[in-house]
Amino acid sequence: METILVFILFFVSLLISIYNEVSILVPLLLGLIGFTFVSLRKGYRLSSLCKMILKGSQKALIVIKIFVLIGAITAVWRACGTIAFIVYYGTAFMSAKYFILFAFLLCCIVSFLLGTSFGTVGTIGVVLMVMAKSGNVDINVTAGAIIAGAYFGDRCSPMSSSANLVAALTDTKLYININNMLKTTIIPFLLSIIGYIYLSYLNPLAVYNQEIGSEILNAFTINPIVLFPAVIILLLAAFKIDVKLSMGISILSGILIGFFVQHITFFQMLDYITTGYKMDKVSFFAEIIQGGGLYSMLKVSLIVLISSAYSGIFEGTGLLSEIEVFFERLSDKINLYPATILASIVTAAFSCNQTLAIMLTHQIQYKIYEKKGLATYQLALDIENTVILISALIPWNIAGAVPAAALAADSGFIFYAFYLFLVPLTNLFTRKILIEERLLQ
Repeated sequence: METILVFILFFVSLLISIYNEVSILVPLLLGLIGFTFVSLRKGYRLSSLCKMILKGSQKALIVIKIFVLIGAITAVWRACGTIAFIVYYGTAFMSAKYFILFAFLLCCIVSFLLGTSFGTVGTIGVVLMVMAKSGNVDINVTAGAIIAGAYFGDRCSPMSSSANLVAALTDTKLYININNMLKTTIIPFLLSIIGYIYLSYLNPLAVYNQEIGSEILNAFTINPIVLFPAVIILLLAAFKIDVKLSMGISILSGILIGFFVQHITFFQMLDYITTGYKMDKVSFFAEIIQGGGLYSMLKVSLIVLISSAYSGIFEGTGLLSEIEVFFERLSDKINLYPATILASIVTAAFSCNQTLAIMLTHQIQYKIYEKKGLATYQLALDIENTVILISALIPWNIAGAVPAAALAADSGFIFYAFYLFLVPLTNLFTRKILIEERLLQ
């Protein structure tokens, strides 16, 4: 009874924090204290619980190393003009007739390069939404296409924190996971394109504003060389070079381009990497291009660290054992993948954030996969095909609520975020084709 009460209080506190725009770190800490107290009441010693918390937190260390690199690379790419180049040419060659389709595809490209949904929405997404508003395009339709595209890369980019987290949790290799994800992406991606072509006919861009392009040209030297840091990521990913090394090379090249092309000083670049990129000029593009940096990753690193601590306590004390048994029985009745979808919906709705939802889904399901003799790569793939995307479909989960708020949209975008629900649904029918271990090794 005490455990259920803490779960309820934790969920309510998360909803209150999101509603009042308070950091979810507060309810996460309170929840950790609550579950620690319940464990003490069940007879566990504080020293044992501390060891469980430390053991769980160790899972986060690998991902936090990636966060440091993500913070640096997002600041450097902003400073050296890589993101400005993508935004400039992405919007310049966009077709007004197929605006919604281009919005989805452009966000797919940017999110794959950046590896972050929030970063994609906060840069190219905001630009596209401004274009949509000025061109009389439906806001929720546009937001749906943008957020769907943003989670394309959040799911399968080598630089994605969620992809690296899943690889760390399941003890699998990142590039094998990405290869498996791409196999299960083809059908939902093509179906999404068809859907966005149809929506484009219904929502053509009436007016095209060129002011953003002018602002970019005034602020940056738009030379093809500024795209080099992004090209490096793609080339090294093709050769399956360790993502930390490829990100490091990309950061170094971006720093040099910043020095010699954008004429940024050493101390300016150091400040950008630490606190985030910012422009001296006051303009619309200056407002959306700012950000990145190591400081920007502090909050998300703490969320992952605390969520990992939850994982340690749940695994060590068995607080989720009844839930695990329930889903094991459910998987016997309706099959494993549908049960994983339902587990993802529950964890994403309960945790209100993607990171904890990933860890809870893994905690609930991994023993079931082991008992059924399935490869860890199958578990990794199923998590990527479910909870990563489903989190953004829960109206009160920050995975979807924060991007929607940034775009001045509401939960109405969910219906138009085709890719987010087509991946879980299409894999209900195609999973048997790929479940053979020879395809998931």
